[in-house]
Amino acid sequence: MSESSPDPEATRALALAGELRVVVGRLKRRLREQSHLGDLSWTQVRVLSRLEKEGPATVTALARAEGIRPQSMGETVAALKAAGFVTGAPDPDDGRQTVLSLTPACQEAIMTGRAAREDWLFREIRAKLAPAEQAQLASAVGLLKRLVDT
Repeated sequence: MSESSPDPEATRALALAGELRVVVGRLKRRLREQSHLGDLSWTQVRVLSRLEKEGPATVTALARAEGIRPQSMGETVAALKAAGFVTGAPDPDDGRQTVLSLTPACQEAIMTGRAAREDWLFREIRAKLAPAEQAQLASAVGLLKRLVDT
Protein backbone atom coordinates (compact mmCIF):
# COMPACT_ATOMS: atom_id res chain seq x y z
CA MET A 1 0.00 0.00 0.00
CA SER A 2 1.47 3.36 -0.97
CA GLU A 3 0.79 6.65 0.69
CA SER A 4 -0.88 9.16 -1.55
CA SER A 5 0.97 12.42 -1.97
CA PRO A 6 -0.84 15.62 -1.10
CA ASP A 7 -2.69 17.32 -3.92
CA PRO A 8 -0.54 20.36 -4.87
CA GLU A 9 -3.59 22.33 -6.04
CA ALA A 10 -5.37 21.70 -2.74
CA THR A 11 -2.23 22.70 -0.82
CA ARG A 12 -1.99 25.98 -2.79
CA ALA A 13 -5.70 26.70 -2.30
CA LEU A 14 -5.39 26.10 1.44
CA ALA A 15 -2.39 28.43 1.71
CA LEU A 16 -4.21 31.04 -0.37
CA ALA A 17 -7.28 30.77 1.87
CA GLY A 18 -5.13 31.46 4.94
CA GLU A 19 -3.36 34.42 3.34
CA LEU A 20 -6.63 35.87 2.07
CA ARG A 21 -8.23 35.62 5.51
CA VAL A 22 -5.31 37.48 7.09
CA VAL A 23 -5.16 40.18 4.40
CA VAL A 24 -8.92 40.78 4.42
CA GLY A 25 -8.80 41.05 8.22
CA ARG A 26 -6.01 43.64 8.03
CA LEU A 27 -7.90 45.57 5.33
CA LYS A 28 -11.05 45.59 7.48
CA ARG A 29 -9.07 46.93 10.46
CA ARG A 30 -7.45 49.65 8.33
CA LEU A 31 -10.84 50.67 6.93
CA ARG A 32 -12.36 50.66 10.42
CA GLU A 33 -9.61 53.07 11.52
CA GLN A 34 -10.88 55.53 8.90
CA SER A 35 -14.43 55.43 10.25
CA HIS A 36 -15.66 58.00 12.72
CA LEU A 37 -18.44 56.22 14.60
CA GLY A 38 -16.51 56.02 17.86
CA ASP A 39 -15.93 52.98 20.01
CA LEU A 40 -18.90 50.86 19.02
CA SER A 41 -19.01 47.15 19.71
CA TRP A 42 -19.26 44.70 16.83
CA THR A 43 -22.91 44.03 17.72
CA GLN A 44 -23.71 47.74 17.75
CA VAL A 45 -22.13 48.19 14.33
CA ARG A 46 -24.12 45.22 12.97
CA VAL A 47 -27.37 46.64 14.34
CA LEU A 48 -26.72 50.03 12.73
CA SER A 49 -25.82 48.33 9.47
CA ARG A 50 -28.97 46.20 9.56
CA LEU A 51 -31.17 49.23 10.27
CA GLU A 52 -29.50 51.12 7.43
CA LYS A 53 -29.93 48.30 4.91
CA GLU A 54 -33.27 46.83 5.97
CA GLY A 55 -35.00 49.82 7.56
CA PRO A 56 -36.77 50.19 10.91
CA ALA A 57 -37.15 47.13 13.14
CA THR A 58 -38.16 46.08 16.63
CA VAL A 59 -35.74 44.87 19.29
CA THR A 60 -37.23 41.39 18.90
CA ALA A 61 -36.67 41.37 15.14
CA LEU A 62 -33.10 42.63 15.55
CA ALA A 63 -32.37 40.01 18.22
CA ARG A 64 -33.75 37.23 16.00
CA ALA A 65 -31.70 38.45 13.01
CA GLU A 66 -28.51 38.60 15.10
CA GLY A 67 -29.16 35.33 16.89
CA ILE A 68 -29.09 36.80 20.40
CA ARG A 69 -31.59 37.12 23.25
CA PRO A 70 -33.97 40.09 23.15
CA GLN A 71 -32.65 41.18 26.57
CA SER A 72 -29.11 41.40 25.18
CA MET A 73 -30.35 43.30 22.14
CA GLY A 74 -32.24 45.63 24.47
CA GLU A 75 -28.94 46.54 26.15
CA THR A 76 -27.31 47.11 22.78
CA VAL A 77 -30.18 49.31 21.61
CA ALA A 78 -30.18 51.27 24.88
CA ALA A 79 -26.52 52.14 24.35
CA LEU A 80 -27.21 53.17 20.73
CA LYS A 81 -30.11 55.36 21.89
CA ALA A 82 -27.93 56.97 24.56
CA ALA A 83 -25.31 57.73 21.89
CA GLY A 84 -27.96 59.34 19.69
CA PHE A 85 -27.67 56.76 16.91
CA VAL A 86 -31.18 55.27 17.06
CA THR A 87 -34.62 56.48 17.99
CA GLY A 88 -37.80 54.62 18.74
CA ALA A 89 -41.47 55.10 17.88
CA PRO A 90 -44.52 53.01 18.81
CA ASP A 91 -45.15 50.11 16.46
CA PRO A 92 -48.34 50.97 14.52
CA ASP A 93 -49.31 47.27 14.44
CA ASP A 94 -48.45 46.48 18.07
CA GLY A 95 -48.34 49.44 20.45
CA ARG A 96 -46.49 47.31 23.04
CA GLN A 97 -43.39 47.30 20.84
CA THR A 98 -41.09 50.05 19.66
CA VAL A 99 -39.88 50.37 16.09
CA LEU A 100 -36.27 51.51 15.97
CA SER A 101 -34.70 53.57 13.22
CA LEU A 102 -31.49 55.47 12.61
CA THR A 103 -31.37 59.10 13.60
CA PRO A 104 -30.47 61.65 10.90
CA ALA A 105 -27.20 62.27 12.77
CA CYS A 106 -26.37 58.55 12.59
CA GLN A 107 -27.22 58.39 8.89
CA GLU A 108 -24.88 61.33 8.31
CA ALA A 109 -22.13 59.69 10.38
CA ILE A 110 -22.49 56.48 8.38
CA MET A 111 -22.25 58.35 5.07
CA THR A 112 -19.28 60.38 6.32
CA GLY A 113 -17.50 57.25 7.57
CA ARG A 114 -18.15 55.42 4.31
CA ALA A 115 -16.78 58.36 2.31
CA ALA A 116 -13.68 58.52 4.54
CA ARG A 117 -13.01 54.80 4.05
CA GLU A 118 -13.45 55.02 0.28
CA ASP A 119 -11.24 58.11 0.12
CA TRP A 120 -8.48 56.37 2.10
CA LEU A 121 -8.71 53.31 -0.14
CA PHE A 122 -8.70 55.46 -3.30
CA ARG A 123 -5.57 57.32 -2.13
CA GLU A 124 -3.78 54.08 -1.20
CA ILE A 125 -4.61 52.45 -4.54
CA ARG A 126 -3.41 55.48 -6.48
CA ALA A 127 -0.24 55.89 -4.39
CA LYS A 128 0.85 52.27 -4.12
CA LEU A 129 -0.34 50.53 -7.29
CA ALA A 130 0.75 51.14 -10.87
CA PRO A 131 -2.04 51.25 -13.50
CA ALA A 132 -1.38 47.64 -14.49
CA GLU A 133 -1.59 46.58 -10.83
CA GLN A 134 -4.83 48.52 -10.47
CA ALA A 135 -6.21 46.47 -13.38
CA GLN A 136 -5.08 43.28 -11.60
CA LEU A 137 -6.82 44.46 -8.44
CA ALA A 138 -10.01 45.09 -10.40
CA SER A 139 -9.86 41.50 -11.69
CA ALA A 140 -9.24 40.23 -8.16
CA VAL A 141 -12.28 42.16 -6.90
CA GLY A 142 -14.37 40.37 -9.52
CA LEU A 143 -13.06 37.03 -8.25
CA LEU A 144 -13.78 37.98 -4.64
CA LYS A 145 -17.34 38.88 -5.61
CA ARG A 146 -17.74 35.38 -7.04
CA LEU A 147 -16.56 33.89 -3.76
CA VAL A 148 -19.07 35.78 -1.62
CA ASP A 149 -22.11 35.98 -3.92
CA THR A 150 -24.57 33.18 -3.38
